[in-house]
Amino acid sequence: MAIATYCLVALDCPDPPALAEFYAGVLGGEVKQHNDDWYDLHAPGGHRISFQRVPDHRPPDWPHADENSQQLHLDFTVPDIDAAEPQVLALGATPLDLDDKDGSRGWRVYADPAGHPFCLCRS
Repeated sequence: MAIATYCLVALDCPDPPALAEFYAGVLGGEVKQHNDDWYDLHAPGGHRISFQRVPDHRPPDWPHADENSQQLHLDFTVPDIDAAEPQVLALGATPLDLDDKDGSRGWRVYADPAGHPFCLCRS
């Protein structure tokens, strides 16, 4: 029997509404403001990602876990990485590791505008 039910993932960031809109551009869904420091993205399928204001936020130093771990990262499946990549870049993503070994690796790594790593993964 489960002890708990999954609710959400919360990301620390300096600008919650901007980061919520970035992920709405990637995933779709509706952004809702809880207060000035907390925004939620209600993504299709009933999933929720929240964004919490942290004025002195330091982004993870991907992939150097020995000094400043990546803390967490998000994976998103896409039918075509080559088509999805320019779309996330246009939304403000930064490439971190695009070497997918000519497609054999199956994912590419980016950072969102606040510096959190996320992967586009071949579905």
